[in-house]
Amino acid sequence: MVFTAGQIAGILEGEVDGNPEIAVHKLAKIEEGEKGSLTFLANPKYTSFIYTTKASITIVNKDFIPEQNVETTLIKVEDAYESFSKLLEYYNQVKSNKTGIENPVYQSDTATYGANFYLGAFSYLGNNVKIGNNVKIYPNVYIGDNVTIADNVIIFAGAKIYSESIIGNNCVVHSGVIIGADGFGFTPDKNGEFKKVPQTGNVVLEDNVDVGAGTTIDRATLGSTILRKGVKLDNQIQIAHNVEIGEHTVIAAQTGIAGSAKIGKRCMIGGQVGIVGHITIGDNVKIQAQSGIGRNVKDNEVLQGSPALNYGDYNKSYVHFKNLPRIVTRIDQLEKRD
Repeated sequence: MVFTAGQIAGILEGEVDGNPEIAVHKLAKIEEGEKGSLTFLANPKYTSFIYTTKASITIVNKDFIPEQNVETTLIKVEDAYESFSKLLEYYNQVKSNKTGIENPVYQSDTATYGANFYLGAFSYLGNNVKIGNNVKIYPNVYIGDNVTIADNVIIFAGAKIYSESIIGNNCVVHSGVIIGADGFGFTPDKNGEFKKVPQTGNVVLEDNVDVGAGTTIDRATLGSTILRKGVKLDNQIQIAHNVEIGEHTVIAAQTGIAGSAKIGKRCMIGGQVGIVGHITIGDNVKIQAQSGIGRNVKDNEVLQGSPALNYGDYNKSYVHFKNLPRIVTRIDQLEKRD
């Protein structure tokens, strides 16, 4: 895809300083820019590169004033970083604007879909599936019976959406995701053998949820496993049955959340965090990577460690922990004197 500086300025509501007809067909870092590429300058640390970059077009802030000759055509905007992000989003929309149904696929006679629908080859749509407008389903995707998918959803290759799941508007489900598999529900009988507890609930993703590649979200035993609007999940995360995650919470890779845990709004959870079941984590909580959470957490807490401590207490304790051999030696010496 080829865009001119004038077209890009129109998309970004910016001003062209240079040749409005110069065209680009790829993106680049400012220090690696070459002819035909588009880049941006937002961090002052990279300012020197604008005088040497070979990029054809560079997006800059409106208050940028060159101190020497600049060969690249400038597009001046209010916020270069935000505008570049907007352009990336626009580029992705154009690139992924596929429509139509490839072959072979399987569609139940009772499955329905809206306008501008794309269904990739070897995909499966079960009974009573309801799909909205502008939905893109890439090859090898399985959609089980009675699944509802709203508008502007993208489901990448190889994802599996089990029956009864509900996916809201503007969601993105990446490759290898499994939504709605049975929760880990077993109970021992009198002989100590584990018997399966039927998992009869579903999974609900509200609007604007992103689910990273290889992530699994289990259906509820009863009721729903729920990801509220704006939740963002990284790759390879395990969400167990009946978990609820509050609005605009973000979770990094390899985190595991056990059954019936409730996580609040606007939380930030680092990678490889483990959260036990049946606890409640408040709003605006920050949990550092590799922490283990085994208790209820109040709003606005910052935690680290396993078992997790208050972030400040953890750092103070860690200082002593590093010095523990020396401290023990001193104690031994004091005891010998006695």
